[in-house]
Amino acid sequence: MADDKKKNQHAEQNQINIELTEEIAEGVYSNLAMIAHSNSEFVIDFIRLMPGVPKAKVKARIVITPEHAKRLVVALKENVKKYEEAFGEINNTEDFPRFPMNFGGTMGEA
Repeated sequence: MADDKKKNQHAEQNQINIELTEEIAEGVYSNLAMIAHSNSEFVIDFIRLMPGVPKAKVKARIVITPEHAKRLVVALKENVKKYEEAFGEINNTEDFPRFPMNFGGTMGEA
């Protein structure tokens, strides 16, 4: 009984209360992500690219630590696997925009 009480107290201490405002809950549509990094951070720009429009807008920029970037990769892999198990394989397309964008660091695309 005492052990159960300690476990419950420990679980309550490890919980995080996350607030989600209505504005943020609506989300932002993005169909392109550009990733840059330095020795201390990863910068992920979520961009909305519209067909036939030569100018695209960054809709959100997220800056995270390298450790968090690695945890994000693992979480994305796990979620893609669960998605594909439920809905079928996601088809990769080679039809994505390729244009130079340099944010001052090593570049990646997603």
